[in-house]
Amino acid sequence: MTDNDRSHRAFEGTSDSISLYLRTFYSLLRSSGGVRVRAFEEAHAFSDSTLHAGARGVVPDVAAFAYAGARLPSCMPYVRQIVLGQSHEQFEAAGFNVRTWSELRTRGRRRPLRYDGDETLAVFVTSTSDIDDLIPIITAYQIEWNKLHARLAGSALGRAIARTPAEDPIDIDDAEFSALLDLDAAGVSTLRAAFGESIDHGLRQIVARDADLMIRSLSASYSGYQRAAHRWWSGLEPVYIQKSPPKRPPVYFVSSNTHSLLNLLGGYARDHRNEIIDYLRRKNPERLGEVLDQATERNDDTTLSNLSYYLLRAWLHDSESDTRERLEAVQRYDAESGVHTINSPGHIDVGAQLIELKSLQKSRVDPRVCVPGFERLAQSDAVIVNIDYPLGMAAYHLFSRLAQGSGDILGAYVMGKAATLNGRVGDVMVSDTVYDEHSGNTYLFRNAFTAADVQAHLRRGTVLDGQKALTVRSAFLQNRAYMERYYHEGYTVLEMEAGPYLSAVFELTFAERHPRREVINLCNVAPFDVGILHYASDTPYSRRQELLSKSLSYFGVESTYGCASAILQRILSREVQRLASL
Repeated sequence: MTDNDRSHRAFEGTSDSISLYLRTFYSLLRSSGGVRVRAFEEAHAFSDSTLHAGARGVVPDVAAFAYAGARLPSCMPYVRQIVLGQSHEQFEAAGFNVRTWSELRTRGRRRPLRYDGDETLAVFVTSTSDIDDLIPIITAYQIEWNKLHARLAGSALGRAIARTPAEDPIDIDDAEFSALLDLDAAGVSTLRAAFGESIDHGLRQIVARDADLMIRSLSASYSGYQRAAHRWWSGLEPVYIQKSPPKRPPVYFVSSNTHSLLNLLGGYARDHRNEIIDYLRRKNPERLGEVLDQATERNDDTTLSNLSYYLLRAWLHDSESDTRERLEAVQRYDAESGVHTINSPGHIDVGAQLIELKSLQKSRVDPRVCVPGFERLAQSDAVIVNIDYPLGMAAYHLFSRLAQGSGDILGAYVMGKAATLNGRVGDVMVSDTVYDEHSGNTYLFRNAFTAADVQAHLRRGTVLDGQKALTVRSAFLQNRAYMERYYHEGYTVLEMEAGPYLSAVFELTFAERHPRREVINLCNVAPFDVGILHYASDTPYSRRQELLSKSLSYFGVESTYGCASAILQRILSREVQRLASL
């Protein structure tokens, strides 16, 4: 049975139209040659995705276009061919010398990309989730591109855009734009945001041509995904093993982001708070000056810390500063606190941080996570391995490989974004049941966290525990009927990583591969502490505005650092207890 055939078996839990869409693109991608994205469009449109509600309409769905555009590179208007592969060697065997191509990033998705500078984009896939995620994104992008082309090409506005010299900015009257594309003011603003800083280039290309993208999938295999995970661990392992030679130190595993744990433990932003606050007063980014004034008046240390954490990156890259010198200073400062960052180990775009608990300095640690008995940590041999949360099934492959190469796993903690069907944006959800669409399994587990663990760190958001989470294959691979079905069964959290992580936990608990389509009770049997927290970035059951057209920006800081504080309190408290028992 092939990897694609095994993927098809997991489609049974989805709605009929979503299942048809999945079967369509997986079967077409078996072709050894390129496949036109047009071949996916009908199945995509009739899947009735909640993220692409206007797919079959004639009015451009600019929210879906913006969502897709944010997850594709800025060169996308020039791309004609997209090639999917698992390794440099695989690309090179097919004639694509990707080692010499430009490395690219996107605003909304971390995925290794290479661009030949002309018409070909190479995408490294590290799990089936990359395919589940990427194909609908590209298809939605092309559908909406061609709607925009149909309205702009041949119009007076389109002719004016075409006549504008390439080196000159395009002057667009929003009222004319709105009337031609049948958009309101918010829609025009969303369309502008879809292109980021390259709107002029994008509009010129839209006016000039239809999109007719080709996708070629080089042969993909399960072992190829495992090899990618091995390369990732090979980039991380040398830093890990030098921390406590010759023994491999025990590990507290965390899947979160690359800033929250670092800021709470490293202390650089707190130590430079005055400079960051001065930058905020001068530049007032996102109009956060009012938040600053209120926090200062209340002497609110938590909000002032959160502001400094949130604005640290902007301050470091301030055009008036020497950015390189500041970044080097941050790395030296972090190293003094036992924090070591490894960017994209093994050329996989999932960064990692190793944090030596014995090197933490109490004076630098955020008071929220400075637990009783902190001084005992100086005798600790344990490390926190924090990875920049991977997408979908990549979580399973990377965590499994890390566990094979590390010392004892003392705890596994996951913090990520999710959609909520019963809460509000900024709320935190604590689940103890997860249905995983990849395996078809329902996992029951004892979550290390309760609402009280996080609520103490929140002022605006609500913490909802006792929730049931649904691990979906892709943000696009959902429709209203699909969500209603699970909502009626009590599933209120839609996310992408909990199921794969729990499949890995199963395999670290039992001497067998995880099964399929079973109810699995991990309560009281997992050999280490397991905690999963999600903060809400979207409310798709009622509307799709947040996920499609907005980022959480500063509004998400409270829930992010509330979750991170709860995770670190748990880790540090358990490590103090472990050391006391030795």
